[in-house]
Amino acid sequence: MTKKKLILYTRYIILIIFILFLQELSAQIGGQHIYQFLNLSPSARVSALGGSYISVRDDDINLAYVNPAVLNPEIDKHIAINSNFYFTGTGIMNGYAAYARHIKSLETTFHAAMQFINYGQFDLTDVNSNIIGNFNAGEYALVLGASRNYTDKISYGVNLKLISSQLESYNSFGIVLDLGGLYYNPEKDFGIGLVLKNIGTQLSSYVEGNPEPLPFDMQLGISKKLQYLPFRFSVTLHHLHQWNITYDDPSLEDDTIFLGDTSDDTSTNLFVNNLFRHFIFAGEFLFGENENLRFQFGYNHLRRAELSINDIRSLAGFNFGLGVKVKRFRIEYGRAIYHIAGGTNHFSIILNGL
Repeated sequence: MTKKKLILYTRYIILIIFILFLQELSAQIGGQHIYQFLNLSPSARVSALGGSYISVRDDDINLAYVNPAVLNPEIDKHIAINSNFYFTGTGIMNGYAAYARHIKSLETTFHAAMQFINYGQFDLTDVNSNIIGNFNAGEYALVLGASRNYTDKISYGVNLKLISSQLESYNSFGIVLDLGGLYYNPEKDFGIGLVLKNIGTQLSSYVEGNPEPLPFDMQLGISKKLQYLPFRFSVTLHHLHQWNITYDDPSLEDDTIFLGDTSDDTSTNLFVNNLFRHFIFAGEFLFGENENLRFQFGYNHLRRAELSINDIRSLAGFNFGLGVKVKRFRIEYGRAIYHIAGGTNHFSIILNGL
């Protein structure tokens, strides 16, 4: 692909995103869709970087869940096991496991994975609140994905997710696709990723004849490693198809705009706050020839805006983590802070070349 064609295609993509971004769709994304577990972070590294990381291609198999286009021959025969620990006493278990294989004859890299969440055990009561038993709830997604290069710097990929959801006596099955594209220049360590997530439908709904909407998301990410410093920064925009993602609470007067700053201009507050809700800012310090030691941090403004408490300072929306490579293993830890009450602790183990 010539440089002229690449610039032309980039302009088309920006134009499409701009048109979608201006659409006045309904606000508030929380509680409006089913299968929200699909948007949970697959790994400690992604958690530490704010929940999405779609514009980097390296030896991390877990990144294929957030953008299938990052699959590459470098992760051939890699296996990953991830576990996310939620607040103590909730009984919630969330995990992700993946395996990748590169087929030279097809010039394609494949991966198979499982994303799951178990919500724990609940009391089953009658209409008078008498406990008459208990029940469990959980959701699972079998992921099958593939990616190949279009040119030496452009790749594309797809994830197919088969979904099963059991909530007490209610069951639902669904199927969705993630479509991803990536431009990555390894010489400059610069990447641009575009992902359309959760395109699909329910095969069966919880209540017959009452289908629910899926959590579609359109994301665009940019990353760049600095030339004279072992540091890579990344900016990811999400929900590009929906401009207004604020929660409209008439009883709440919030003068916070970004990172705790305040303003008396209500219209400015609403615009700036809503704008930055689409952003995830992240950075990584990379040490060693093979990045044997990684330190990560991230900031998710949507999470902070929705889960922080007025007049109480907290680190809601901030994330951090680290990863260490020991021979064939990578061991990673990620901390995502959701609320003043605490956050999640994410652990990952990646085995290179099983």
